[in-house]
Parts: sequence; structure tokens; C-alpha cells
Amino acid sequence: MRRTSFGPRRTSSGPGRLALTGAALLLAAAGTAGPAASAAADPGPAPLGHVVPAPASVRPGGKPYEITARTVVRVAPGNREAARIGGYLAGLLRPSTGYRLPVVDSGADGPGIRLVLGEDTGEGAGQAAEGYRLSVTARSVTISAREGAGLFHGVQTLRQLLPARAGSTFRQPGPWTVAGGVVTDAPRYGYRGAMLDVARHFFTVDQVKRYVDQLALYKYNALHLHLSDDQGWRIAVGAWPRLAAYGGSTQVGGGPGGSYSKDDYREIVRHAASRYLTVVPEIDMPGHTNAALASYARLNCDGVARPLYTGTEVGFSSLCVAKEDTYAFAEDVIGELAALTPGPYLHIGGDEAHSTSAADYAAFMDRVQPVVARHGKTVIGWHQLAGARPAPGALLQYWGYGRTGAAERARVAAAARAGAKLILSPADRAYLDMKYTKDTPLGLQWAGLVEVRQSYDWDPGGYLPDAPAPAVAGVEAPLWTETITTSAQLEYMAFPRLAGIAELGWSPRATHDWESYRVRLAAQGPRWDAMGIAYYRSPQVPWLGS
Repeated sequence: MRRTSFGPRRTSSGPGRLALTGAALLLAAAGTAGPAASAAADPGPAPLGHVVPAPASVRPGGKPYEITARTVVRVAPGNREAARIGGYLAGLLRPSTGYRLPVVDSGADGPGIRLVLGEDTGEGAGQAAEGYRLSVTARSVTISAREGAGLFHGVQTLRQLLPARAGSTFRQPGPWTVAGGVVTDAPRYGYRGAMLDVARHFFTVDQVKRYVDQLALYKYNALHLHLSDDQGWRIAVGAWPRLAAYGGSTQVGGGPGGSYSKDDYREIVRHAASRYLTVVPEIDMPGHTNAALASYARLNCDGVARPLYTGTEVGFSSLCVAKEDTYAFAEDVIGELAALTPGPYLHIGGDEAHSTSAADYAAFMDRVQPVVARHGKTVIGWHQLAGARPAPGALLQYWGYGRTGAAERARVAAAARAGAKLILSPADRAYLDMKYTKDTPLGLQWAGLVEVRQSYDWDPGGYLPDAPAPAVAGVEAPLWTETITTSAQLEYMAFPRLAGIAELGWSPRATHDWESYRVRLAAQGPRWDAMGIAYYRSPQVPWLGS
């Protein structure tokens, strides 16, 4: 996940200064415009394939469709899922268009926006998991899919084909036209995740939900929540109440921290599911556990509780592998979290356990991985799990980068050849907390400076050449929050790189081309302006209006 040291530890005033300085610099650097800026002269409908991620197949042609005051959203009678997705789409477009956009259960016949779920799309990709088909004529826009997720992803493509000002929460002038033709689309990888570290700095339920909505626009399907670390424990556990009450009471640099009640967590899960994202909770073990060690003395080998920690060093903490209390703790925490999580995965961390011997690390993982399985979940662990004995079906999340040693890469590749699946998050490509340039006011740079092209210009299928390509389950873009305290700062570090990682996970390899991508990415800027998203205006991208 991280290197072993980030340099000087922060004082209690550090994050406050950073937040103020970062906010001032972001206002200057992000180029975020108000509602009026999104009402520029309309250049006509965007080209049909001019979206991110790039679609699998695009056949432009025919007359465009225009959304007007008479437009309705049509769904099949009794199809509650399609009606819910239709209501979501209408709710997004009503503020900017000023139109009623009623959702009617009159079936797929008739003019308007037609959402067809569970029927034959007539195109191969549209029948794939999460796939869809979008057809635009002068009379209608029809999105059809086998699954609700596919229908929802098709709606995201439609959103991007509308003028950028459609994302505004204020009424904007029309016209609202969509180019004619057919898009047939499906993802390259089944796992397309983004990780948010809420342990270093706490983010509220509403802040997490805002991030989920942003992820949905780019067809992400997993939200990995890093719920525990040395600096904070963020989820209530009934059997161990001091974890959240005491272990969650601070954060990097000091401050009040925070934690999620079980109802808070359920609300995040519910909202993510409504956007077709699966929540992947992480409890990092056996290292990165100081918040737990401070909360309960009996988790320490010497029986002495550790002090709360607000710095940024890593690798110094470890659960006591020899104590049965450790496994009672793991059983209770995993069991309660698994019961709250409908998705198939539970992440057990496992990285940077420098205070745990190799033998103890392997013994710990031999005890804890079966606990995950007993509670009906599949193990995900950081790639150091390859140094132990990964459970059958386990996924290893690879965060290595250019300076990662050959032996470590070889262990991961060997685990993949033995059947483990891989989630690729190379730190010098996919870590959203790496600085763009040396002058970036936020972030870290232990893995290097990661500009937009560096983040986009790699192939997940060939990144680890000794690992079989079919072992790659997908990609994930982690965002660690040592230096990040606000949603604006989070967005500035995530955008535009988040869009590029989404394209690597979704689009066919043949579509990956920097010169094409940077033009499509530039068109996202006005959309982010309209949506109020702070972002980094990289000089590598020909932003509209620059």
C-alpha cells in the first residue's frame, strides 16, 4: 500500500495548514466554474463515441434525438428496476433542462427515452454481464440490457452524450440533443474499483455518497473502503465497542476523527448498490493495527495498550499472533462486518507487516482466511499475501511499482499461476494520492510523480508479464488520505486520473490510445465544472476553453 516512511510526522497544526493552503491553491488550479460558465454556446451533439470510458463498438449515423418538454422516459409495465433507473435518469436531468420527464410504464413502444431491461438486445456485447446497447434515432433513445447494471451503465453513456451543462443543478438553456447511431458496449474486466481511505482522515457518509455518484459516471462497480489503520478505526463492532469509540477518536495530525455506526455503513452500502457499486470493506491485519492495539490492551503481546497515533509512519504495529484473543477479535470483527456487507468480498489487508515475522505472518493468515470463508466471503488481500498461503479463490491487490523488487513480483506472478486472481493498482500509475508534479499542493511522491498520461498509459493485461493475463480480475484506483481532509481536495487528486483508470478497466485494449483519450478527456472538463467537481487542469490535456 505505502512505503515504510513518509518523512517527518505531522503535528496537530499540520493538516489545518494544509487544508487552508490546499483549498486556496485548488481554487486557482482546479478551474472550477460556476453555473453560468456551463451555458456557453452549444456546438451541436457530441460525437457518439466521444465518451469515457471508450465504448466497445460505435456505429454513428442517422438524425439526432432531442430531449424536449414532451419527452417521457418509458419502461416496461411492472419492471421496478427499470423504473428506478428511469427515475434516477429523470432526476439528474430535470434541474438542468427544466422538463418534467415523467417515467411511464408504457413499454418500449412510442417516442422518448426507452429503457429495456431483461430482453434480447440484438447485439452480442449488450448481452454480456454489465453490457448494454444504446440506439439513437430522431424518434427515440433506446437503452437495452440483460442486467440492471448494464442498463445503468448505458444511462451513464447517455449522460455524457448530452451537453456538459446537463450536469448542472441550475436550469440551463437547450437544445438537449444526442447524436444518432448505435453504441454496443461491455466491460473488459469484471472488477473496476476505487478505494477511499477513511482511516487516515475520516469522511462522512454524505462525502462518501458524493464520491460514489462520481464513480458511477465512469462505470466503476466497486467501492473499497479502508476502514481501519494505525490512525483510526471507522466502523462500529458490537462485541468490541472501544474500537470505534476510542480507536476512532482521532486521525492524522490530531482532530476528532469519527466512525460509522452500523446504520451509517448500511446507508453507504445501500447508496452504492443503487449505483451498482459493490462495497468492499477492509480491515487491515496484522499490521496497520495501532488503533485496535490502543483500544484493547489484550490484543498486545505484553498486555499494555498502545497510545493513539496521529502520525504517518507505517510498519510499526502488529496484532499478537500467538494470542487466542487475536483470533477472537478477528472472528467477531469479520463476522459482524460480513453480516453488514451483501457483496462477495472482504479485504483483510496484509501489507507492510514489518513488525510481524514471516512465520507469524503466514500463521496469522492461515487462521484468518478461513474465518472470511466461514462468513461467506472471498478474501482480498494486498499482494504481500502471496508471501503466505493465499486461500483458494483469493484475490491479490498488487500495489507494486517501478522500484518493486523482482523477487516480490515473482511471488505475485507465481500465486497468479497457482490460481489467485489479481487486482492491479500499481502505485506509480493508479494511486490517486501521488502528486501530479512537484508543485502539487497535496499528496505524496514516494512512488514518483504521476501525471495524467503516466496514470493512463499502461495495459493491465500485460503489466505483470510473468502472470497469466486471465488472472487479472481488474483494476483499482486507491486514494490514501494522509494529506486530504475535504471533498474538494479528494476530487482534485482523483480527477482527471480517476477517468483514465476507469477506461483501462472498461474499454477494449484496442481503444487505448493517449492521443484519442486526451481529447475525449478534455471534453469532461466542462462537465465537471457544471457538476461542481474540483479537478486538476493538467497541461497534458487540451481542456476546452484553455
